[in-house]
Amino acid sequence: MVITYRANAALEAHQLSELFRASGIKRPVEDLNRIKKMIDNSNLVVTAWDGDRLVGIARALSDYSYCCYLSDLAVDKEYQRQGIGHELVNEVQKLAGEESNLLLVSASEAMDYYPKIGFDKCTNAFIVHRKK
Repeated sequence: MVITYRANAALEAHQLSELFRASGIKRPVEDLNRIKKMIDNSNLVVTAWDGDRLVGIARALSDYSYCCYLSDLAVDKEYQRQGIGHELVNEVQKLAGEESNLLLVSASEAMDYYPKIGFDKCTNAFIVHRKK
C-alpha cells in the first residue's frame, strides 16, 4: 500500500461523505449539498489516497499569513494508526506557512490524539454552536 497526498485535488461530495462514514467522524453525510459547500468553500484541502480510493482528508480555512483553522481531519478506520492523520496535518502546516497558527475544535473522543501529533491544548477558546 502506497498512500499519496494531494493538495486541493478535485473531490466529489459523495466521496467525502463516504470517507466521513468510513472514518466515524460525525458530519452531515446524508446532505450532499452541504458536503459540497464544505468542499467548495475550503481553501486548503489535503487528501490521502490509496490508488483511487480516498482514505483521508484534512480540510481547512487559512489566510496563509496568521491563522489556519483545521475544520476536518478524517481517516478511514481501515487506515487509521498508520500515521496518515499526522501526515495530513503536516501537509496542512507546510501549506499554511510558518507564520500561521494551526487551530481546531476537537471531538471529545479525539482529545487524546491531538497532543500526540504536536498540538497544545488551549483553554482560551469560545464557540457559538450551529443551529443545524
